[in-house]
Order: sequence, then structure tokens, then C-alpha cells
Amino acid sequence: MDDKYRVPAIERAHLILKEISLQPGQLKLIHLSRSLSINKSSMYSLLLTLENLGWIEKDTGETYRLGRELSRLGHAAVQHRDLNESFHKEASQTKLRLGESLQLARLDGNEVLYLAKEEALTPVRLASGPGMRLPAHATALGKVMLADLSDEELGSFYRADQEPFSQLTAHSIVSLKDLTKDLDQIRKQGYALDLEEAVIGFNCVAAPIRNLYGKVIAAVSCSMMLPQWQQKKQICIEEVCKLAHQLSE
Repeated sequence: MDDKYRVPAIERAHLILKEISLQPGQLKLIHLSRSLSINKSSMYSLLLTLENLGWIEKDTGETYRLGRELSRLGHAAVQHRDLNESFHKEASQTKLRLGESLQLARLDGNEVLYLAKEEALTPVRLASGPGMRLPAHATALGKVMLADLSDEELGSFYRADQEPFSQLTAHSIVSLKDLTKDLDQIRKQGYALDLEEAVIGFNCVAAPIRNLYGKVIAAVSCSMMLPQWQQKKQICIEEVCKLAHQLSE
């Protein structure tokens, strides 16, 4: 790495966290200052900042241990890996029962970021896969995750003065009024529908994946061509909701 892009304060913080992780509840400021050769004034500032961020916690004996925020971030990283693995395991069975492809995604701003896909052998396949992004308001996956946001959070992504919103098809939602109405319905029924809003000739259902605190962290969906939708709509909704529940903590 080019030295001109290094941030020494972050490197020192990393060393402090590593040292504390090796001896939790054992090290005071003076110990960390000596072992890492950082003067006490700088060490005080670093420890105070890390404590304010929740990355470390100070014990009654003025010693330090890793904080809850650091644990939360670590859990989120593990959860992401585990979620992908769990999705492939569970969705492979759902795919066999439905005979249709399933997708896993998360919300990234006002876009859907696709994370994984279990693809069925169908005559026509959607050109979506891990890494692909689509406007959240135009997909079932996006709408079911938008439905978990507060009015303030939603307002940071969508405003009436930005209308019409971008369209993927002639059926895509283009106004805040229609989006809000749709999200209200999604909250009541627990799943979202995309009726040719993302791709002409395809309908889709999506259901939310929640963490231990009930917060939506991702979603799963199943898309199919209209003839298959007419035959499988109800069982598809049931299976996708069941899959989302299995993947929730």
C-alpha cells in the first residue's frame, strides 16, 4: 500500500483493539501506552474515541475490554456469510418444490443489491444474479425491505419533487403516493408483489428476513412467467414466506 494513503490513527486504533482482545479486562492506559509505544496523551485520545464509539468499554478498575458495537459489527459480518450459506441450503429445497428460481438480496440505499441465487431449470431465466442492482421501488424485493423503514428513512430516498421515479417497465411505481400506499399494504400482509413492475411478462413475490430484534436485514423472492404465476401464485407466496421465516433469526 502506498504510504501516502495510510491513516496512522486508524492503524494505532487497530493495534489497541488487538492488544485489548488478547488481554481483556487486564490493561490500563499506562500498560497500553508502554506496550505499543504510544505517548499517554495520544493514547488517552484514542481510547476515549474508541470508548465513545462503543468499540471498547472501560471496567471499574480502569482496564479495557472490547465493546458491544465491535461485537455487533463482527456479528453482522458473520451473519452475512452465514445467511448466504443458509439461503443456498434452504432455497435449494424450496426450488425443488416450486420448480422456480429464488433470489436473496439486501437493501443498499434506494437500490436492491442481489446477493445469491438458486436457479431452477426453466424455459426462460431472468438475467439477475449476485452483484446486480435494481431500483428498490420497482421490485418486490426492494419494496418489502422499504416497508420496514421509518417515514424519515423513506423520505431520504424518495420525495415528491423527484417524481416521476425511474421506471423499469410501464407498470413500475413512479410516485411517492403510490409507493406509500403499496408499502402500507405490504406491512399488513407481510410480503410484497411485483406485477410486471421489474420485467414485462414476469410477476414476483418477496418476503423479509429479520434479525433477532425484528429488523429487516434482507429478503428472498421468487419470480415466474405469467402462465406459471396463474397456476402457482398462492403456493409461491406461501413457500417464499416460509423460506424467509426459516432464514430469519
